[in-house]
Amino acid sequence: MSLLLDLALPFSRFFEAEDAHRLAIRALSMMPKGGTPVDDPRLAVSAFGLNFKNPVGLAAGFDKNAEVPDAVLALGFGFAEVGTLTPKAQPGNPRPRVFRLLRDEGVINRLGFNNGGFDAALSRLSLRAPYGILGINIGANKDSADRIADYVAGVEIFSPHATYLTVNVSSPNTPGLRDLQSAQALDELMKRVLEARERAAQKGDGRKPILLKIAPDVALGDLDDIVQIAKKRAIDGMIVSNTTVSRPASLTEKEAKEQGGLSGKPLFDLSTRMLAETYLRAERAFPIVGVGGVDSAEAAWKKIRAGATLVQLYTGMVYKGFGLVREIKRGLSLKLDRGKHRSIQDVVGLDAVEASSSRA
Repeated sequence: MSLLLDLALPFSRFFEAEDAHRLAIRALSMMPKGGTPVDDPRLAVSAFGLNFKNPVGLAAGFDKNAEVPDAVLALGFGFAEVGTLTPKAQPGNPRPRVFRLLRDEGVINRLGFNNGGFDAALSRLSLRAPYGILGINIGANKDSADRIADYVAGVEIFSPHATYLTVNVSSPNTPGLRDLQSAQALDELMKRVLEARERAAQKGDGRKPILLKIAPDVALGDLDDIVQIAKKRAIDGMIVSNTTVSRPASLTEKEAKEQGGLSGKPLFDLSTRMLAETYLRAERAFPIVGVGGVDSAEAAWKKIRAGATLVQLYTGMVYKGFGLVREIKRGLSLKLDRGKHRSIQDVVGLDAVEASSSRA
């Protein structure tokens, strides 16, 4: 089925970006249920108290409404992350709001947390048997009077159904959301989120890992504060990074002028520098998930050597299909062979100093 989906990829370009995405979700929903492929045991990773069969995950944004997590895992991903989910359903920003940058192999989106809300996702997840590692990415409604309360509600509601939870304060498409990355606001947010996690654990839902997803556009001084708070609050990990509002000079497509967050290949350098900077500041206090421009085994390898214990991708599939996860895993195994490494975890952070912006 994955092969058939990849064969259909060239034809998806004839559809508007969101319509093509909807067709992909529908196709995955019709995939036969089955087990996941057997992975090279050297690709196994331990992080956040969880055991991953391989380090390659699907980033939030693809399965926004938790419609096809099991089909995604069956493609060979080591984990899948659904969302971003908000308490109330919201339509997001007006269309068109997703723009392919074909020659640049990037995408700009200004979706604005469009999703069906907590209740709709909960109804689907409640019917799901535990299978694989599932992250649930939570956010706040655009018109919320108390955005921190939105995240608290997400932790309390989804703890029974998540393997881990991601606090997303980094989307550029909800006005003011990134303000929650400021030191005082972030400290209060994480305090209340972690309290909610403890309440959920006391109900028998388990003490689920909490990850914080940040933007690639934060100043290094602000990153100092973010990592310090993450350490102080003993969060389980960070995801670096979301999309960027910056525009590299290398972009060639006219769509590059559109407002929104840029993802894909043009995000790779910036997100990898921020990953390395975060890794160096964290001093191994917690694992980091590297996101942004992962579209090949080489890109995944560079992320891991820059400090990522795990990687996630999404935009890469837009251009290379669902078979990309297989190609990345195969390529990582070959790199382990060439370097005579016993495990993928042996290379985490080896190039962090070189990859950081201080050496860029």
